[in-house]
Amino acid sequence: MDRSASWHMCLLSAMALLALAHLAAFAQRGVELQTATEQHGMVSVLDFGADRKGAKNCTAAFQAAIDAAAETGGAVDVPPGKYLVGGSLEVKECVAIRGSNPAPMSIRPLEGAVILATGGRDDEAAPPLFDMRTAASVQGVTVYYPDQKPDDIHAYPWTFHLSGDDCTIENVTLINSYNGIKTGPSRTPASPSTVRHRIRSVVGCVLRRGIFVDHCTDIGRIENVQFHNHWWSHPDTGGSWAPVWDYMAKNLEAFVFGRTDWEYVTNCFVFPAKTGYRFTETAHGLSNGHLTACGADQTQTAVLVEKAQTMGWLITAGQFVSQPGEDPVHVRIAESNESAIRFVNCSFWGPSKRIAHIQGDGHISFDNCTFDDWRGESSDVALILVDSGRIQIANCSFTIPPPCREAFHPSIELGPNVAHAIIQGNNGRHGVHIIDNSAGKAILVNNEPPGPATP
Repeated sequence: MDRSASWHMCLLSAMALLALAHLAAFAQRGVELQTATEQHGMVSVLDFGADRKGAKNCTAAFQAAIDAAAETGGAVDVPPGKYLVGGSLEVKECVAIRGSNPAPMSIRPLEGAVILATGGRDDEAAPPLFDMRTAASVQGVTVYYPDQKPDDIHAYPWTFHLSGDDCTIENVTLINSYNGIKTGPSRTPASPSTVRHRIRSVVGCVLRRGIFVDHCTDIGRIENVQFHNHWWSHPDTGGSWAPVWDYMAKNLEAFVFGRTDWEYVTNCFVFPAKTGYRFTETAHGLSNGHLTACGADQTQTAVLVEKAQTMGWLITAGQFVSQPGEDPVHVRIAESNESAIRFVNCSFWGPSKRIAHIQGDGHISFDNCTFDDWRGESSDVALILVDSGRIQIANCSFTIPPPCREAFHPSIELGPNVAHAIIQGNNGRHGVHIIDNSAGKAILVNNEPPGPATP
C-alpha cells in the first residue's frame, strides 16, 4: 500500500472514531436529559401527541401528560403554540401546568402558550376547562375561545374551577372567558370547602363573571387581577369595541364573594362592569375580608353589599366610578345587610346618580374619603342617602371639579329609620349640606357650613 492510500485509511479511521465519539456523547446527553426529566418530573404535551398549530383536538394529549406528571407530582410543559382543547382537563393533585408566558400577555394575544377552548358552548354547567385538584397550579398560559364572537356572545362554563386546596393560578391571560375563575366546592364529600387559593397576575376580558369565591373556609389571596374589555375588543384581535364594552357593562359581575373567611384582595381592577365587587350570601355562607388598592370604572354599581359576615369587609385605598345604566350608584348597601363595611381613604367620582345608597341594619363608615360630584346641574338628590342602619362619615371631602363647580346637591341625607349617625369633620366646595330626618339620632359636629361654592 502506498503512503497516500495509507494516509487516507488513517483519516477515515479517525473520522469514524470521531463520529462514534459524537454518537456516544449524544446518547449520553439523551440519558442525562431523560434522567433530568425523571428527577424534576417534567413532561411535555408534545411528547403525548399535542399539535401546537391548533389543527387537532389536544384534550387527550394534555390529559395524558397530566396523568404522567401526577405519578410523581410533576410539571407539564406547554411550549409556545396554539393548542385546541375541546374538553375538560383534570389537573390532578400536585401537578403544575407551565406555559411559556412568563407574565400575562399584552393586548396582542395568541402568542406564547395559547389554549384554544371550545368545550361547553351554551352550557354554563358543563365541566370547566381546567378542573384543579389539591396543590395544582396553572401558570403562563393564555386562554382564548375562538368560537366566541364579539357581536354574538354565548355562554360557556368556567375556565378554571378550583376544586381542591392550595390551588394557584398565576400569569394567566383570559382573552374572552364567559365565566373566569371559581373556587369550590371540594371533591371531598366529607369536607366540601376549599382553602388557601392563590390567584395572581391574571389579566384579560371576562364577560359574565370574573372571579367567584365560595366554599372557602381559610385565607384566600387574589392579587393583581385586571379585567378590561381591551383584551378582546381591540383592533389587533379582530374584535370591535362597542359590542364587548356594552355586554360587559350590562352583564359582568367582576368579583363575587360568597362564603370565604379572611379573603385578601389586592390591586384589582375592572373596566367596564355591571357590578365591580359583589358581597353576597350563598347556600354555603357569607364572607369577610380586606379589599385594598382596588378599583372599578364604568360600572352600574362599583360596590354591592347584599350580605356579609358580622365583621364584614375593610375597603381601603380604593377608586370607584359608576356611570353607565339608568341608575348608576357607586356603593349600594342592600336592605339585607347586617355587617360592618368600612371605607377608608377611598375616592369616588363620575356622573353617577349617587355616591352611596345605604339600607339594612349594618354599621357603615366612610373615613378620609373623597366624593367628587360630576353631575353638573343642581338638584335635591343627595350624594349619600342613608335610609337605615348606623353610619359614620368623618374627615371626608365633597368636591366638585370644573366645569361642574356651580352645581349644588345635598351632601348627605339621613332618613327617619336611621338607627344612629355620626357626621363630623367634613368639608366641601358648597360646604356640607346635611338633610337630617333622623329625629335626633344623629351627631353632626365640625362640618364646614353649607354655603356658596368656594374656590
